[in-house]
Parts: sequence; C-alpha cells; structure tokens
Amino acid sequence: MWRLLNSLQGRLTLLLGFASVAGALIYAGVTQWPLPQLLLWLQTALAAKPATAVIKAPPAPHLGIYGGLGVCAVLLLLLAFWLAGRAMSPVSRLLRALEGAVASYRDGDFSFSIAINRRDELGELIHMHNALGQTLREQRQHLVQRELLLDTVVQNTPVALVLTDSIGRVAYANIASRHLFNEGRNLVGLDFAALLADAPEALRKAVESGEDALLSVEMDGSEETFHLSQRAFRLQGRPHRLQLFRRMTRELSRQEVATWKRVIRVISHELNNSLAPISSLAHSGAELARRGQLDRLPSVFATISERALHLHGFIAGYASFAKLPTPQPVAVQWARFLEGLSLHCRYRLAAPPPEQPGLFDAIQIEQVLINLIKNAHESGSAEDEVTLSILEVGNELRIEVADRGPGMSETVLAQALLPFYSTKRSGTGLGLALAREITEAHGGRVLLANREGGGLRVSLRLPQVLSR
Repeated sequence: MWRLLNSLQGRLTLLLGFASVAGALIYAGVTQWPLPQLLLWLQTALAAKPATAVIKAPPAPHLGIYGGLGVCAVLLLLLAFWLAGRAMSPVSRLLRALEGAVASYRDGDFSFSIAINRRDELGELIHMHNALGQTLREQRQHLVQRELLLDTVVQNTPVALVLTDSIGRVAYANIASRHLFNEGRNLVGLDFAALLADAPEALRKAVESGEDALLSVEMDGSEETFHLSQRAFRLQGRPHRLQLFRRMTRELSRQEVATWKRVIRVISHELNNSLAPISSLAHSGAELARRGQLDRLPSVFATISERALHLHGFIAGYASFAKLPTPQPVAVQWARFLEGLSLHCRYRLAAPPPEQPGLFDAIQIEQVLINLIKNAHESGSAEDEVTLSILEVGNELRIEVADRGPGMSETVLAQALLPFYSTKRSGTGLGLALAREITEAHGGRVLLANREGGGLRVSLRLPQVLSR
C-alpha cells in the first residue's frame, strides 16, 4: 500500500480525489453555505444604516444555478492550475536535468549525474540514468587506455604506417614513416604525393598503382626491399587510405640463408646416399677383379651405373628449377594438348574441356601437370580416381588435379609449396614448388585443398587475356 501511494499513479490519484472533493465543497460553499449567508448578512447590514445615509441597499442576492457553476468553474481552474504545477514540478525538473545530460553526452562529457532523490518511478529513472553515465565513463576510460596502448604500439612498430584522407593529405603517421619520408619530422597535414616526389621511383610507382607489392629500392647506398600493403576504407564517414611499408631486407636475408641451408642438407643427403654405395661397389668390384671373379662384375657395374643415373637426374632437377625460362604463352588447342599429356601419365578427364583455346606455355604447364598427376597416383588413390578438370571462369582458367588419397594435414598444406619441403623419404621437395614457380610466372596462383570424402585437389588458376 505504501509503495502504491509513493508511485506517480498513487499521487495523481490522490490529487484527482482532492480536486473532486474540493470541487464539491466549492459548489456547496457557493450555492448553499457560507457564500449565500455571507451575502445575505452584508445586505442586512447595509439595510440597517440610518435614514440619513445616502447609500441605497442592494436587492437581495440570488446567483442561481448557472452563476454558481460559473463561480465554481473559475475557482476550480485556479485550483487545477496550482495542483498541475505541484504535480509537474518534479517532472519538469527531471526533464531539464535529462536535457542537460543529453547535451553533455552529445559533447562527449559523461561526467553528468542527476542529484534528485525520489522513491517513485522518476527515482528509478534517475538511478538508471546515473548508472548509464557511470558505465559510459568507465567505457570511455577503458577506450582511452586502449587507444593510448594502440598508439604506443603503432608509433613504435618498425612498419612505416601512413594514413591519408580523401584529398591525399596525411592524417596519421608513425615514427618509422617520419624517418622514411621526412627525415624524422612530422607528416600530419602534408601532401603525401609531394612527399613521394622525393622518394625512389619504384616506391612512388608502387604506391600509385594502389596494389600490394614487393619491391626493391636504392636507399642510402644500399638496396632495401619493402613489402607495400594498401587498403581503402571509410573513417568517420569519409574515405581514407592506409599504406604500410615493411622493410623485408633482413627477413629475406634470413629466409635466403635458411633456404640455402635446406638445399645443402638435401643435396648432401642425396649425394651421400648415392656416393656411399658407389664407393662401396667400386671397392667390391676391385676386390672381385683381384680375385678373378669376373662373372659378378657386370652386376656391380650395373648398380654403379644406376646410382650414377639417379644422381644425375637429381642434379638435373635442381638445375631445371634454378634455370626456369620465362614462359611464352600461346593459344593452346585442348584436344592436342590432352593427347600429348596422356602419353606421359594416366588420368580421367572429369568433364569436357572448354571450346575456346587456353593461353599458356604448353611445355611448362604440361610438366606441371605430369608432376601433379604423378603425385596423385603416388598418394595411394585408385587409378580411376585421379581426375583432371579444365574450367573457364570469366577471365580465369582453372586446371584441377584431384585424387582420393589421404589428403594433407594443415601443417603440410601450409608448407607444401615451399621449395625443398617434402614428406617423402626420397622426395626432393621440388614438384609442387616448381608448379608454383611456373604458375606464378604466368601471373596465376596454385591452391591446395583437401576434398570432402578424402583426397587432395590442386588447382592452377591462370589468367586469360586472349581476345575472343
């Protein structure tokens, strides 16, 4: 009951009840008592004055029903106006406070609180508003701390970062970009195109292209390699562009050393596997010749020849990878190409090839497909499950070799295209690396993916710019 009386509904109910009772009392006072008796007394008092008085007594008062209602209406309007002011006063104060709070929030100031203590619905609203302000203040504080942390990280990263606005002026730049483009001075507000005018030509052209790039430039008397990454996006409703310049010289040098170490390990392993048996067989052959056991010498020499041929093929494979010529794309008729490919390997054509000729270096792509189909057969897949698909999607040619072997783990998929990486005991790690090298030389890419139901799919994506 007390909670109901303290609510806005309870208070308005009491005010309306009070107004109703007051209206009835006013009507009774005007029409019954005490106003008629007061008027009659005044009339009597005036009539009792001496005869010499010049004042003439007024006639007997009579308001009637309409006069009484009119007087009651006027008095009730005055009472209603006073009660409405009393009832709406806290609401008005709260609305003014909320208006100030909204204005503060709009200006980014979340320190505003409403100091009104009530126990009704308005009090609950005030409490929720103050709790919201506290939450917004805490979030703003956390956001400011994260922004400071992010700015510290970005400012001290070795990657040069430049953010430009829609007219090409620098909106943000870190320390590395200042040293790269302006000798350590601030870049904000400067025209980025004007700064690039003094930069090396290769760097300027890479930025103007709007694409990601890996480039080498001459700086301070030495060659520096950069990876440029560019992204366009909208910030606060306005277009911006972000350029990231990462120095790759040290990383590439480390990768080059690591690659050479892998090459040396692989070559040393293969040479030892071939030279050790050759040396042992040569010693055995000499011993057999000394003993006069000449009938066993042909088998010894045959084994030596076999190991020498294997070693020759191994070295030739590395030499062909290192001396890969520039591809010469020409129009290739599919029927003739597939007929020649079938002479070197077995496969099942998954669908008819496109009617239009392809555009690529037939000799190099044939070598890639021979290696891929050979790998598919070596995966343990059934022979009729090794398939070749040729699709034309827009301006892109997709050549896919698929099998039903065990596929590859995520670790192997991530490294399978690296040179000299192999999971086979006798593998050189050059098959997929050669496929990647040839495909990228054509301006395309190689994709590896496991198939649903088991198996691996290797896709060559080659651009097609041949006029139809």
